[in-house]
Amino acid sequence: MAEAYLVEALRTPIARRGGGLSHVHPADLAAHVLRALMDRSGVDPAAVDDVVLGCVDTVGPQAGDIARTAWLAAGLPEEVPGVTVDRQCGSSQQALHFAAQAVLSGTQDLVVAGGVQNMSQIPIAYAARRATEPLGLDQGPYAGSRGWRARYGDRPVSQFDGAELIAREWDISREAMEAFAARSHRRAVRALDEGRFAREIVPLGDTRHDEGPRRDTGPERMAALPPLLEGGRLTAAVSAGISDGASALLVASERAVREHGLTPRARVHHLSARGEDPIRMLTAPIPATRHALSRAGMSLGEIDLFEVNEAFAPVVLAWLRDTGADPDKVNVNGGALALGHPLGATGTRLTTTLLRELERSGGRYGLQTMCEGGGQANVTIVERL
Repeated sequence: MAEAYLVEALRTPIARRGGGLSHVHPADLAAHVLRALMDRSGVDPAAVDDVVLGCVDTVGPQAGDIARTAWLAAGLPEEVPGVTVDRQCGSSQQALHFAAQAVLSGTQDLVVAGGVQNMSQIPIAYAARRATEPLGLDQGPYAGSRGWRARYGDRPVSQFDGAELIAREWDISREAMEAFAARSHRRAVRALDEGRFAREIVPLGDTRHDEGPRRDTGPERMAALPPLLEGGRLTAAVSAGISDGASALLVASERAVREHGLTPRARVHHLSARGEDPIRMLTAPIPATRHALSRAGMSLGEIDLFEVNEAFAPVVLAWLRDTGADPDKVNVNGGALALGHPLGATGTRLTTTLLRELERSGGRYGLQTMCEGGGQANVTIVERL
């Protein structure tokens, strides 16, 4: 049976909006980690079959197939192509899936998968606004569709509305969300202090560490924040920070491992994606996790570590409640509530952190999932070797 191996995994620090990476062109941001990936792996860049990068809001400096642009901006061989993927927040996790599928199919042997997002330069949903405002449209890509309206009516399609729906339907209190967010910061600060991210981060200029984790935050300070929506439970403290960053992995076949003398660090044990209600939007990780475990023939107890993207606190809290996963195995080094969520880069950032933590802790299996626009979720299960 063919295998898809993870050979190397790296990322930039995650910077806050307006922070240390805000001035960096997105292509140069991705190029930085691509060069480091090639250097660290020792692979001849000309041997790479394809570069698959995730990115959301591909306008302005993120337009024009940024995967190709970033590879060339890195000074890497012109004969290697690149393609950009948009599955919303799961874009780079889907890039990993496409890369692994290419290797598993036997059609490619070495594929780079990753993602990039500079949200300081291109705000969230900017592409939808730019596309619709000049045409006098509203509600982004949905309002003009007769088929969409016939099926879903005029209900608002927003990640913020979706997160509020989850908080209400699962009866998750603001206090519970704030306690979860505070835990995310404590875990991220501990990871920073213990150097757990050191080997996965490639510093860029003066930005050497993640900028998001706060030492001085807690439920008391969070309680003073106003809700994001009138009468709602969500606040900025329980929502992922707007961020800038890039991440990348090298996926290799058995033949590539042999021919290039590589040492695999993990294998892709399972990959899948599922969809659910696009209005509630953010609950798909729950059925997607069940589906993945069933297809992989595994139980929840066989998973040593989980990375569940903290786009909003209620997403992970609802997932924990419905799956019954052990909270002590979930996001052990903090999540996006503390570290930030550079949309297109987060998927392979999670994989990078998961792989490093499996190696540090001696765990065997790790499961990664994240909520995505349109009510979707990817799930990846990796096995440390």
